[in-house]
Amino acid sequence: MTELRINDAARFLGVSDDTIRRWISDGKLTQHKDASNRAVVEGRELAALAQTGSGALEDPTGVVSSARNRFAGLVTDVVIDGVMAQVSLQCGPFRVVSLMSAEACRQLELEPGSLATASVKATMVSIDSPGTR
Repeated sequence: MTELRINDAARFLGVSDDTIRRWISDGKLTQHKDASNRAVVEGRELAALAQTGSGALEDPTGVVSSARNRFAGLVTDVVIDGVMAQVSLQCGPFRVVSLMSAEACRQLELEPGSLATASVKATMVSIDSPGTR
């Protein structure tokens, strides 16, 4: 069973340590003590809470989509160079960068501080795990 310290759990969900402690007080998470007597939460319980969308931003587009990999976030940077644009979003703890036409960027009125949703489609997704040795 994977156990995570409070600060690590907070970092993974993109919230503060105080939010994790509040969720423990509210009964959304259960706190345990590890072998070193440090406060921890179970990874499985944290994963279940993460799936409920706690802390997730509402999709500002209001679009219904078949895409599952959608990340709502805040535009942090827009670089337009000729016919192409690079748009960076901060989606919770994750940074998502998109390359698109400058025309599309202008039509979407993307600028730092605006809300947007990134949809990611990939033919391959790699997953790494710390594993055991």
